[in-house]
Amino acid sequence: MSPVASSAHSIVKVGHLDDVQELRKCRPTAIPERYVRETAERPTLTLAEASLSIQIPVIDLSKLAHGGQYQSQKELEKLSGACENWGFFQIVNHGIDSALLERMQRVTEEFFMLPLEEKEKYPMAPGTVQGYGHAFVFTEDQKLDWCNMLALGVEPSFIRNPKLWPTNPPKFRETLESYSANIRKLSQTLLRFIAMSLGLKPEKFNEMFGTAVQAVRMNYYPPCPRPDLVLGLSPHSDGSALTVLQQSMGSVGLQILKGNTWLPVLPICNALVINIGDTIEVLTNGRYKSVEHRAVTNKDKDRLSIVTFYAPSYEIELGPLTEFVNKKHPCMYRRYNHGEYSRHYINTKLEGKRSLEFAKIQNKSFS
Repeated sequence: MSPVASSAHSIVKVGHLDDVQELRKCRPTAIPERYVRETAERPTLTLAEASLSIQIPVIDLSKLAHGGQYQSQKELEKLSGACENWGFFQIVNHGIDSALLERMQRVTEEFFMLPLEEKEKYPMAPGTVQGYGHAFVFTEDQKLDWCNMLALGVEPSFIRNPKLWPTNPPKFRETLESYSANIRKLSQTLLRFIAMSLGLKPEKFNEMFGTAVQAVRMNYYPPCPRPDLVLGLSPHSDGSALTVLQQSMGSVGLQILKGNTWLPVLPICNALVINIGDTIEVLTNGRYKSVEHRAVTNKDKDRLSIVTFYAPSYEIELGPLTEFVNKKHPCMYRRYNHGEYSRHYINTKLEGKRSLEFAKIQNKSFS
């Protein structure tokens, strides 16, 4: 998903879309046809379970920030390997109070457990990615994700739509404000270390990005009677620079594409999952790549995730940095305006890394 941007007019309004939680209440064993994936898209759950022993890298932020020179350098090398070979890593000792993480999870759960008529007070309008509802739905026959979502713009203030910030639960707004401020500081810190891992000056990305755009998406995946037929979230890469994910400990749902295999990301208590977005891939000319990921469902357990997208200001012009372009590594992406890319992203169906075709030089539309 991309941070919030104004939509172009190409998104059309589709018919009524059922609420997944309500579907489960009314028809607990039935899967509507619009949720049943084509055979090739269906998750092979046995393969995922077989790969549970493979774990994505875990980075200790305290070693990066406060370790001795040797320890910090070792952790920086580990971060570089995680970004270059995985595009995903989990971060521990990140400095965000576990009590705040718990409060954020609690108010999010409370929101999703409200009656439908209460949640529908914050509707996601067609052609936008803010509010409660379905995003990235463009046609009447498009397959839907087994997920309910609430998405909100956070920073800068002009992207916010205050009417869509829930007043129920009562502590929702103040908790999200505090949580988002902490995630913003963490994102800036991570960008410093990612820049250092690339041999750049620490503030390179933070200075480039201007007043960074920040948005949050809360996902609730109810149990599904046939998890082998559906997806909680379609495969995609993120249009952000960095994405910060808090996932509940209840069940494994996030999977990343490594080679040709979908690997599960096992939750670690109080850890946050970080992934590289399309923006960093472009800036590093493909050295650090964004990675496709998806969510699967569980037959007996629900799952909650809170996702923050952190990206450059919409006014920023982006393209590969000169440090990563040479005869051996020719320029792979054109220069473009980030706001233009964000609008393109929300007008594109979630489908692997399709959105990034927008920036590739080999795309004949822009060559």
